Amino acid sequence: MMRILLIHLVMFRLLLTVFGLLYAVASLAEMQKQNIHMLFITQEQPVPAALSNLDPFVQGKGIHGAELGEVDNNNTGRFTGQQYHLTTALAPENVDLAEFYKQQLKPEISFVIVNLPKNELLKLADLPESKDKLMFDAGTLDDVLRNEQCRSNVLHVLPSRAMRADALAQYMMKKRWRKWFLVVGPSDADELYAAAIKRSAKRFGMKIVAEKDWAHTYDARRTAQSDVPVFTQGLKYDVLVVADEKGLFGEYLDYRTWIPRPVIGTQGLQATSWHRTHEQWGAVQMQNRFKEEAGRWKEEQDYAAFLAVRSIGEATVRTKSADVAKIKRYLLSDEFDLQGYKGRPLSFRAWNGQLRQPVLLAAPRSLVAAAPLEGFLHPITDLDTLGYDRQESGCKKFIEVPIN
Repeated sequence: MMRILLIHLVMFRLLLTVFGLLYAVASLAEMQKQNIHMLFITQEQPVPAALSNLDPFVQGKGIHGAELGEVDNNNTGRFTGQQYHLTTALAPENVDLAEFYKQQLKPEISFVIVNLPKNELLKLADLPESKDKLMFDAGTLDDVLRNEQCRSNVLHVLPSRAMRADALAQYMMKKRWRKWFLVVGPSDADELYAAAIKRSAKRFGMKIVAEKDWAHTYDARRTAQSDVPVFTQGLKYDVLVVADEKGLFGEYLDYRTWIPRPVIGTQGLQATSWHRTHEQWGAVQMQNRFKEEAGRWKEEQDYAAFLAVRSIGEATVRTKSADVAKIKRYLLSDEFDLQGYKGRPLSFRAWNGQLRQPVLLAAPRSLVAAAPLEGFLHPITDLDTLGYDRQESGCKKFIEVPIN
C-alpha cells in the first residue's frame, strides 16, 4: 500500500512539474507575442434631410467593419504569434480634427485607417505625426488622391470614380449600349463623377450624345410627374447616365424618362465595391456576420475598413514584422494578395497605392455582374483595366523597393 502511495505521489509531482512547465511556456509565448496597434478614425456628420425612409442615416461608418477585421486578425494571430489592438475614434462634428487625431495617435500605433473626406485626409496625412505611419484611406473615391495629390504614406481601399466608371463602361460595351445621355447634379462630387464617366466613354469608344445639368426642384411629386419626362424629351440615346452622389434626384429618373431607357451611374445600375445583394464567393457568410454584429447591412466604408485591417494582418503574418516600411513594401509587392469575398485575390497597385479589386455592378435588389468582364485583356492583370493604369498614373510619390 505504501509503495502505491509513493508511486502516486511521484506521479502527482511529475504532473505538477509538467503543468508548471506548460504554463511557463504559455506565459513566455504570451510575453513574446508581437503586438500590432491600429487606429480607426472618422468624424460625425450632420444628419442630412431624409430623402427616403428606406435607408437610415448611419453615423460612424467603418467602425464595425474595422472591428470585424480585428477579430479575424486575432483568430489567426493566436497561432502565428501576433496580437492586434484596434482603437476606434469618432471625432465630434465641430472638433479640431488635427488636434483630435494627435490625441488619439499613441506612440505605439503604426497603422491608421481613415474614413474622412479628401481635404481632411490630406491634412492628417501631411502632419509630422503621420510621417512614420501607414494610413489606409477607407472613405474617398477621388481620382486626384490616386494621381497628382497622392501621398506616399496613404493606401486607398475603395475603388476610385474612374474604376467605377470603367466598370460600367465595360458592361455597356458588352451590351452595345454605346449612346449615352449624361445628367449631372449641382455638387462638386457630381462634376468629378461626370468627369470620370467622360473619361471612360472616350476610353471604351462610347458616345455622349447629350449632357445636361439638373437644375430642377427636388420635390418628388413634381420631379416624377413633369420634370423628368420634359427634361429627357427629344433625345435619342441607349442609356441615361446620372451623376448624383448625394441622391437628390437620381432615384426619380428610372421609369419616368420620355423614352424607355435603363438608368446607370450613381443610381439605377451602380458600380460599387460592396452591395447588400452580393452573396457569391462566401460573401453571404460575411454579410450575416456583419449584420449580427452591427444590426444593419454592411456599407462600402465598412467593407473598406475591414479590408484595411485584414491587409495589416496578412502583411504582418507573412513578414513576421510590424515595421511600417517593410509592411508597405510587402503590401505593394507582387507577393501580397488578400481574400476579399470577390472570387479572386486583391492587391495594391505599386504606382499609386490603390487596391485593385473586382467592382460589383448592382441593381437595387440584384447583383448584375462583376467587372472586369470577360474579354477585357491586360498584359499583367485584367483588374488593371479598371481605373488609371501604370502609364496613365500622375502619382510620383510611390517608390517600388524590393522586400528585404
